[in-house]
Amino acid sequence: MQKPILVGIAGGTGSGKTTLTKAIANHFKEKITVINHDSYYRSHDDLPLAERAKLNFDDPAAFENELLTKQLEELLAGNSVESPTYDFPTHTRNQETVTLYPTQIIILEGILIFQDEAIRNLCDIKIFVDTDADVRLLRRIKRDIAMRGRTFESVEEQYLTTVKPMHELYVEPSKRHADLIVPEGGDNLVALEMLINRLERSVQ
Repeated sequence: MQKPILVGIAGGTGSGKTTLTKAIANHFKEKITVINHDSYYRSHDDLPLAERAKLNFDDPAAFENELLTKQLEELLAGNSVESPTYDFPTHTRNQETVTLYPTQIIILEGILIFQDEAIRNLCDIKIFVDTDADVRLLRRIKRDIAMRGRTFESVEEQYLTTVKPMHELYVEPSKRHADLIVPEGGDNLVALEMLINRLERSVQ
């Protein structure tokens, strides 16, 4: 098998990264493996739940990028890996892992993947999804309440104290590393078609 092509999809919280990723994955099906940066949050099971909830999950140091980099290198070399999984309600890593296989296309999705030079340099294509802040905030509120067991008050506090400042400090500046900036993510059908055509040429 030829060396997999690694596509990095970054952008702020609620920008539409997942929608874009799912659209690409639905097209290529078994040819694609999707990795979420959120799976590589560091485990803090040594801390009580109340203390874990206070951690800054939007700081680059919150992620175990060393492990992610190593596993990406293994996948690109044609080897399978055991990816960690993360439990958001308890803010800690699960015992279970997920086996990832070196398919023709690998998508890495996450808000801070372009902030890390080692990860950035492994990406063959770097895409930044750019969406208005008010739209991103509304999407985050809906997601965190519905899928992560959060209250509106906790989402609001986290957004104002860490999410927004970290976006301005780390996420937005990382846009300069992108090969392509896509407004509105998977809802941008022109950009989606261009990406699919580009990837089709790479996996033939």
